[in-house]
Amino acid sequence: MRLELTRRGDYAVRAMLALARQPAGELMSARRIAEEMEIPVRFLPQVMSDLGRAGLVEATTGRSGGYRLARPPAEISLLEVVEAVEGDSRRRTCVLRGGPCGADGHCDVHDVFFAAQDAMLGALSAADLASLPRRLGGRIRPEQAPASPARPDQQGSREEADAR
Repeated sequence: MRLELTRRGDYAVRAMLALARQPAGELMSARRIAEEMEIPVRFLPQVMSDLGRAGLVEATTGRSGGYRLARPPAEISLLEVVEAVEGDSRRRTCVLRGGPCGADGHCDVHDVFFAAQDAMLGALSAADLASLPRRLGGRIRPEQAPASPARPDQQGSREEADAR
């Protein structure tokens, strides 16, 4: 079983995290969002357009334009962000049969899988942008990464190895 976002969903979450960290009402350029959150610049306008249609961001055009959140970060759930770019997250097909669930009764695992789905959607809905950790899109920046321990077969210090 997999629980993962598409690239579009990943980029949307990262872009929204960048905007959530801005002072209220301050615009952030697409280039700055892309650089800070490691998003390819060519994909960002598509993602931001989806987020705008969903009423999550506002765009200002022009030389000093950019994007800002349409609502306070505490009022925007992670589920809203994901569904803005990936569509409704609710499964509509039977886990075992692949067709519409309930068309000819429910399969043996229906209740368990749909309860798990409801729990996941509930957790995403309860997580707002203001309550998420402040790491770079869930990644540790290089300067924050813990130093990797030297292997016994390596000689010299880490600085010496970097200098080589």
